[in-house]
Amino acid sequence: MSVVLVIFTRMNKNEVFVIGLMSGTSLDGIDLVYVKFFKNDYKKFKILSSETVGYSKEWKTTLQNAIHFSSEKLELLNVSYGKFLGEVLNSFIDKNQINNIDFIASHGHTILHQPEKGITLQIGSGKEIAKATSRKVVYDFRTQDVKLGGQGAPLVPIGDQLLFSNYDYCLNLGGFSNISYQENDVRIAYDVCPVNIVLNYYVNKLGFDYDDSGKIAAKGKLNKELLKELNNLEFYKIKPPKSLGLEWVQKNIFPLIDNLEKDVPSILRTFVEHIAIQLSAVIKSDSVLITGGGAFNVFLIKRLEDVLGVKILLINKELIDFKEALIFAFLGVLRVDNQVNCLKSVTGAIKDHSSGKIFIPN
Repeated sequence: MSVVLVIFTRMNKNEVFVIGLMSGTSLDGIDLVYVKFFKNDYKKFKILSSETVGYSKEWKTTLQNAIHFSSEKLELLNVSYGKFLGEVLNSFIDKNQINNIDFIASHGHTILHQPEKGITLQIGSGKEIAKATSRKVVYDFRTQDVKLGGQGAPLVPIGDQLLFSNYDYCLNLGGFSNISYQENDVRIAYDVCPVNIVLNYYVNKLGFDYDDSGKIAAKGKLNKELLKELNNLEFYKIKPPKSLGLEWVQKNIFPLIDNLEKDVPSILRTFVEHIAIQLSAVIKSDSVLITGGGAFNVFLIKRLEDVLGVKILLINKELIDFKEALIFAFLGVLRVDNQVNCLKSVTGAIKDHSSGKIFIPN
């Protein structure tokens, strides 16, 4: 997943100006967007500025290892990471000369996500962000949903429904792939399978941050035994709502791969095929909005086209890169107005609700 921060400024009753910040599980950086929403027609949003800020080696290592931290160490990390996000945000504001701000909405960075145990944790203290920026902050969008019996994920589908309803399917290819679509007037959404959280993990062993355009995967050999075992994982037999986390990947994916294949290009080749097969099982139309870093994996998109038997047309790069940050900004707009931003049909919670904590600086 990515971290999301959002800031809004109200020039009139209809306009809301927002900075959205998102950091995902793939740890490819923090995505920031400055957006103008129109309350009388949310679909007319305008992205005014955008930027991805890469993590330092130290931050990347810390966030990768935080799943093993004690509760006390996690709380310290929550504070320090919130201060860091505040610094990143202030730099973005200064660089783009942003003056009109209603508030900040921050997703934070997911460290723990075990909804079946009632656990989800996104670090990045809203209080520290508010102190650093002197702005109202909306944050912690997932905890309330988990307390209501939901998965706490995915949260993006309300944005898909209200901002991108002209597509049959909205598919995001980030650390995990998640999909949303309308079925019998109800929004359905769930995590489909891991993507960059696995691909990046293995390509890192070759000294690269990611597999540029999938060129390394394209040179690998397909391991049919590994592919079969991946496709037979129990998660894929479970009906939605359902969601994935790093813990599941560490328990179910990495040991399986490491036991059956050692060659990194062949691991990448096989896992790309696995992704294409899992996605093709749920996509029933060529009207698909594809976003997230995985959209730039040319080999993955080609394999998906081949398996689906359709031609996939990608939209503009800015929306591919910043859709999740954009939508968390939108979730903040809905939360401040106390409108539903979390759908029970998506997460499995006992009711639709307006999720997110609000912190107002002194």
